[in-house]
Amino acid sequence: MTMYCTRKINADYTWVGADCRRLALFEGVFGVPDGVSFNSYLLTDEKAVLFDTVDNAVRTTFRENVTHALAGRTPDYLVVHHMEPDHAAEMADMARLYPDMTILCSAAAKNMIAQFFDAELAARVTVVKEGDTLCTGRHTLRFIAAPMVHWPEVLMTYDETDKLLLTADAFGTFGALNGALFADEVNFDRDYLDEARRYYTNIVGKYGTQVQAVLKKAAGLDIQMLLPLHGFVWRQDLGYILGKYDLWSRYEPEQRGVVIAYASVYGGTENAANILACRLREQGVQVEMFDTSVTPASYILAAAFRFSHVVLAAPTYNGGVFVTMENLLHDLTAHTLKNRRVAYIENGSWAPTSARGMQKLLEPLKWEQAADTVTLRSALRQGQQEDLERMAMQLAESVKA
Repeated sequence: MTMYCTRKINADYTWVGADCRRLALFEGVFGVPDGVSFNSYLLTDEKAVLFDTVDNAVRTTFRENVTHALAGRTPDYLVVHHMEPDHAAEMADMARLYPDMTILCSAAAKNMIAQFFDAELAARVTVVKEGDTLCTGRHTLRFIAAPMVHWPEVLMTYDETDKLLLTADAFGTFGALNGALFADEVNFDRDYLDEARRYYTNIVGKYGTQVQAVLKKAAGLDIQMLLPLHGFVWRQDLGYILGKYDLWSRYEPEQRGVVIAYASVYGGTENAANILACRLREQGVQVEMFDTSVTPASYILAAAFRFSHVVLAAPTYNGGVFVTMENLLHDLTAHTLKNRRVAYIENGSWAPTSARGMQKLLEPLKWEQAADTVTLRSALRQGQQEDLERMAMQLAESVKA
């Protein structure tokens, strides 16, 4: 007897994906302490269409779900929106199980199928492109190119009948679904927005221009539901998540406030960062703090996307910037985060140069400096409280401007 865990989306669409809570690192780098979902969807019409597969980690659950949802039928098509193995790993097995199934994907994805699998599997592909349609009976599917959101081969599919958009990796979130499927079944803003932001900023954040192009295409469609490859299906308040993506992809902050990211070897820099945070709070400024040696960069990057201002505090190390801070700054520049204002606290026992090093690393982002740099020599000295108070006042004025 086949065990299964599926959920109906509407009369013809079924979620056949799976949650995973055993994966420690998503893509080998991003912690997922609350798990992650790998979504796949099945359309049962006169023709049956499977949209994407899943990661090998949940292959057994996925196969049981597909078998149950098909109810003895054979899928006529497998639509491949995105070739990353967390969505395409089961493609070859599905092809073996269903030898008459046609694979639909972009030309770029066909090339990747030959790379990930073999030429024989790639030979079963029918290439589709922007504007192509597929009639499955009651439903008409239209394919939409979404290159570099966040790989070059990406497609999305718009169902003209049910007015839903299958969005590949867009509009996803970290976190297992825990039995829910729709965003309106949870308190998304309270419990999942932070992980949706962390997902976007780290996975897709570099490609704001390309996301804006997709949002423009979406604006011309009557969309009543969003079906992403990770996280919840959106059937209500679509403007909420579309608005977040518009802000994030334009690199505009969600709120005025300050992220303080600091590195500290023996506590002197941390002490200065804590004092600055207190002075900022006294000025009525929202503050979020991170120790770069403790908190993974993915969380700090997400906070920097959220807030308007960033303070970077780090000691000089081997004549440069302390290693965990340097790693964070490389991450910020790699994700092309623009439109932020910055201030620096540097420390050095004999030759403090970390502010200059941090400025150089951030040059590609063209951030404006919002306050005078504060320089420490090992620890705060008499009179430097006033330097931090002045920095807090300058930052507060900038935040409230």
